[in-house]
Amino acid sequence: MKKSGCLLVFLLVAVCASMLLNLGLLAAVGAKGAGGLAGVKVLRPKVFEERVLVDGTDSSAKVAVIPLDGVISFGEKGSLGDSMVEDFKDALQQAENDKQVRAVVLQVDSPGGEITASDVLYDAICRLARHKPVVVYFNSLGASGAYYAACGANWIMCNDTTFTGSIGVIISTLNYRDLFGKIGLESVVFKSGKFKDMLSGTRVMTPEEQAYIQGIVMQSYDRFVGIVARSRKLDEKSLREGPADGRILTGTDAFANKLVDELGYIENAFDKAAELGGVPGAEVVRYERNYSFDKFFRMFGESRAGAKLEIDVFPRSVRLEPGRVYLLPPFFAP
Repeated sequence: MKKSGCLLVFLLVAVCASMLLNLGLLAAVGAKGAGGLAGVKVLRPKVFEERVLVDGTDSSAKVAVIPLDGVISFGEKGSLGDSMVEDFKDALQQAENDKQVRAVVLQVDSPGGEITASDVLYDAICRLARHKPVVVYFNSLGASGAYYAACGANWIMCNDTTFTGSIGVIISTLNYRDLFGKIGLESVVFKSGKFKDMLSGTRVMTPEEQAYIQGIVMQSYDRFVGIVARSRKLDEKSLREGPADGRILTGTDAFANKLVDELGYIENAFDKAAELGGVPGAEVVRYERNYSFDKFFRMFGESRAGAKLEIDVFPRSVRLEPGRVYLLPPFFAP
């Protein structure tokens, strides 16, 4: 009973705080008169807390460290927003808005993910890099879609033992036609056009369908290779004939092929960012999630919905969904 009472008090305080915040916003809008919302510039609060990693000698300057972990996907839930993509973009925006942040380090540990999600992150990193130096550091893994996104940065670093590269595109599907025959099932499909069920697992793909899907893959691959060639100032033909064939590279090989700018440790990335930002004595801070009231209510609601047990042979975060276009290393292929 005591715990329940404390929780109710906390919820009441949270609701009151939210109402006061909304009333304050309405008052600000009203003060602008007939101009309405068009005359109000809403300043977003900081949604990420800062944990000091390295004390600096210059208290007016910071290097912000933003983590990017796991599979890049709109389907991956965010800790603050609807997806991990939105969380990452919010962190970049916070770093751009903070005048004390003079440079950014993206600390990446990701195998890649969906091509569109990776492209969205690439675009967001490009926009930030036009205003502040951005250094990407790959920890154990920074491959495929993660490498795609990193091409938007000003400088890329990793360890000698890091796995990176994997410049390639994959679409997968599962064919279970023979299994259906063994258990006596038959798929009946009514379709509006000959390509409507081209990834169906109930039949063998026609040569025309295979050529069409391969064309989609190569179109995405052309974009990927083009981005790498431009950002790394490499000859596109040599890239296609060399490391851009889907292979995984160690950090040492990636450096030899000019896919990364420097080898080292995360501390070296901090120093490089401070150098590019012109603030060698900057404090280094790491962005961490600051849970908001609405996120707490969502989590509380989900916990009340009942617990469930799931047993997966493979983690949900690395399961390829049929029909989606992925930028992932070959060891994630089915």
